[in-house]
Amino acid sequence: MSWSKWIVAGLIILTLTQCGLYSFNGVSIPADVQTVSVGYIENHASLVAPELSPTLTDKLRQKFLTQTNLQLIDASGDFDITAEVTGYSVNIVGAQDNSSAAVNRLQISVKAKMKCPKSPKLEFDQTFTQFEDFDANKSLTDVESDLIQSISDNIVQEIFNKATLNW
Repeated sequence: MSWSKWIVAGLIILTLTQCGLYSFNGVSIPADVQTVSVGYIENHASLVAPELSPTLTDKLRQKFLTQTNLQLIDASGDFDITAEVTGYSVNIVGAQDNSSAAVNRLQISVKAKMKCPKSPKLEFDQTFTQFEDFDANKSLTDVESDLIQSISDNIVQEIFNKATLNW
């Protein structure tokens, strides 16, 4: 390729990425959206794990800080995200031959809502549910912290994708 073709290709890529039409990491945020606010995620589930709300809140805030150029503000961001934990349950999902539990499942549901006055078509109000299975021979207290971390990562990724991947 000649130098002039490289320059033209570079200018095209620069133009597309700067005007908000395309990004290489898949995130698609309108150019006029500059801020994000993520309220503290309250836990309204019937069972409450004390570390769940701060874990989810911190992970969602960090996701926007590290994966976008948006400025995190306390309230009323261009992306204004509120959420609450609506479900936290442990259920038996697998049994052994003698009818005792072999596998248990921790399931967490989070209802998230995003307002975006600058681009209302991006707004959503949706429940995100994820789970992790664990050996029934282990107590929930032995595995709960690791499971919360893993499930929170998955829920945060889903909320982030819903907010930023406008395909």
